[in-house]
Amino acid sequence: MTAVAAGLLLSLGLVAPAVPAAAADSYDIDSASSLQVVVNKHRPLDPATYVPARLVRIQSERLRSEAADAYKQLAKAAKAAGVNIVPVSGYRSYSQQASLYDSYVRQYGQATADTLAARPGFSEHQTGLTMDIGNASGVCALEACFANTPAGKWAAQNGANYGFIIRYPAGAEAVTGYTYEPWHLRFVGRDIALEMKTTGTATLEDYFELEAAPDYF
Repeated sequence: MTAVAAGLLLSLGLVAPAVPAAAADSYDIDSASSLQVVVNKHRPLDPATYVPARLVRIQSERLRSEAADAYKQLAKAAKAAGVNIVPVSGYRSYSQQASLYDSYVRQYGQATADTLAARPGFSEHQTGLTMDIGNASGVCALEACFANTPAGKWAAQNGANYGFIIRYPAGAEAVTGYTYEPWHLRFVGRDIALEMKTTGTATLEDYFELEAAPDYF
């Protein structure tokens, strides 16, 4: 169709106006090594056994260098504000995730386990871009009540300034397939994190206009 013809149809209301390119067109959300890779129950890592090229130790945990630098800045700023945030769980290998997932299946059954932990090859932790955080006191560790603790409140309010989002927010279970995890911080970069916060975009699926992924195919 020529530009003139397209313009005529548009003026007559017979075609919809052009829609701005989705955010997914501006970022690489498919490559396992991308800082913006989207991993969910419909989008496994490729390869499934992916290992980040460079991991930096943060106490007993590890993150990719970019995420590690941002996390250190976040923790330093929190401490300056009187809040002690501690790393709980960062990078996990395919085999570590398999062990964790299997333990949940044995304890809760597969249906419940799938809402609590990713299957191996489908975990954000394997990207090296995710850190589960906690309070130095250990209060509400890996529990929903963490959201109301000093570390939980500070991270929710300020995490975007350092490029982190709460990947599995409350009320988004039908999109992410996981229960609310206020401790699960995912590094996506400051631009995306701040835009999501400003616009009230809850999940990466929403931001990149991807289908909901509540269950595995």
